[in-house]
Amino acid sequence: MTRRDKTGASRRGFLKRAGLLAAIAGTGLAQAEIRPIAAEAGSADSVEPFYGVHQGGILTPAQRHTHFAAFELDAQKRADVIALLLVWTEAAALMSRGEMAPSQGSDPDAPADIAETMGLSPSRLTITFGFGPGLFVKDGKNRYGVAASRPPALIDMPRFTGDQLIADRTGGDISVQACADDPQVAFHAIRRLSQLGTGMAHVRWGQTGFLPHSPESETPRNLMGFKDGTGNPSLQDTTAMEQFVFVGDDGPAWMRGGSYVVARRILIALEHWDRMRTNFQERTFGRHKLTGAPLGKKNESDALDLEAADKDGNPLTPINAHVRLAAAQSNGGARVLRRPYSYNDGVSYTAERWPPWRQGIAYDAGLFFICYQGDPREGFVRIYERMSKLDLLNQFATHTGGGLFACPPGAAPGEYIGQKLFEA
Repeated sequence: MTRRDKTGASRRGFLKRAGLLAAIAGTGLAQAEIRPIAAEAGSADSVEPFYGVHQGGILTPAQRHTHFAAFELDAQKRADVIALLLVWTEAAALMSRGEMAPSQGSDPDAPADIAETMGLSPSRLTITFGFGPGLFVKDGKNRYGVAASRPPALIDMPRFTGDQLIADRTGGDISVQACADDPQVAFHAIRRLSQLGTGMAHVRWGQTGFLPHSPESETPRNLMGFKDGTGNPSLQDTTAMEQFVFVGDDGPAWMRGGSYVVARRILIALEHWDRMRTNFQERTFGRHKLTGAPLGKKNESDALDLEAADKDGNPLTPINAHVRLAAAQSNGGARVLRRPYSYNDGVSYTAERWPPWRQGIAYDAGLFFICYQGDPREGFVRIYERMSKLDLLNQFATHTGGGLFACPPGAAPGEYIGQKLFEA
């Protein structure tokens, strides 16, 4: 069988298994024979709603684990992408309720159901989808007829000072972020969607992350020992969410109520950071390590005063401190909703081939930075452009991968994620 024949067979098998052959021309969710296999029912508070005005995983209080995957599309036709989104939307909705789906009954071509979450609760699973630039145009080609609908805000990310991006860890056509309080539940969601998308999409890169098991009332600490997220706008501040996080009436119709996610894998030189004195670390961040308070203040919630000076007239918060450069007052009021996770991918062995001939290990660990905003040009890009050049933290942090994706608004039952894009 030729490669072309295999591709065609794969596509036909995908459409057959999904039960979507008769639904491709329509816009509603296919009435396919999707038979969920119920897992152990979780308590009501372990289920996060999948359907809604906004996608879950944006305003959802952060779960303890994440698995982020960027997919490249193998689909050849617009109808194939629609079919994929139909399948993924239905599967994501079912998994968020603690059900394993879809099941293709007696279809001999169907992949086996994954049973790794059988008996587990949904663990507040959310699955958030995003569209990368490659969905619209790739290698100069309008692959799926949606090039004219690419939002101006979905830019090709600039190369920032200090970037050491690894190609295999950067970009992607579709992003899928699964978050849950159980790491196996989050992994299962990505694994199952990848399985269901066989022949239509494959994983380009992925990243897992975690948060410490700290009380809900406390800001979690990152691997550098500092509280991470103190300056975030409140999830309960609907005005701030509409202003900074979600796309309004000035955006394309299909993106209104959606958001843009920036994901950045940041390697932290922990083996060097750990040798620094606490005073140096605090001046690098601009906050006290123990309390999270701004330098010179007592409480984490105390306002950041960038005009405060010591007895000699020097700024209490160094001019290159991380919090000063990231603060809204330093960036014309720009804000983003940060949703970062720590990551630990083990260690790598190093050996210098020049004097003093040292050998040792380096941690492959750091911060998987994730933030949502209504326009990355006025959010992450505006904030990080200066930080990449001046931030004292850069001597320990290296951005090694990531991407920018347009996350459409949420779907209603009977719709699929991104449906308005393909109806435009």
